[in-house]
Amino acid sequence: MDYETFIDTVSQRAGVPREKGKDLTRATLETLAERLTKGEVEDLASELPKPLKRHLISPTPEARRFGLEEFINRVSARADVSPEEARKGLQAELTTLRDAVSSGEFRDVMSQLPQEIRELAGSSS
Repeated sequence: MDYETFIDTVSQRAGVPREKGKDLTRATLETLAERLTKGEVEDLASELPKPLKRHLISPTPEARRFGLEEFINRVSARADVSPEEARKGLQAELTTLRDAVSSGEFRDVMSQLPQEIRELAGSSS
C-alpha cells in the first residue's frame, strides 16, 4: 500500500478529514514505536511506505508497558484531538496496518500489544 492510499484509508475509516488522518497516523505510529520493542519497530517500518517510517523511531530498545487508555491519551495529546477521536484513529490505523503489511508482521506487532488493543484492531490472537 502506498503512502497516499494509507493516509486516505485511515482518514476514511476514522471519519476525519485527510489532514487530521495524517496527524492521527503520525501520533499513532509514534506511540506504537514507544510500545513495541526496537526490533519490532524496525521490522514494521521495513514494510511501510518511506514517509511513514520516520514516525517509527523507537526511543528505547525495550517496549514501554501501557494499556489502551494510556495509548489513547498519548495519541490524543500528540494529534491534538479528543480521546474519542484518538480511539477511532487508533482503530483505523491498526486495521489499515493489518491491510498494509504482511500477516506475519501484523501478528508480530499484535503479539506485543495488550488484549484490549488487539481487540480494537479486530485481532484477539
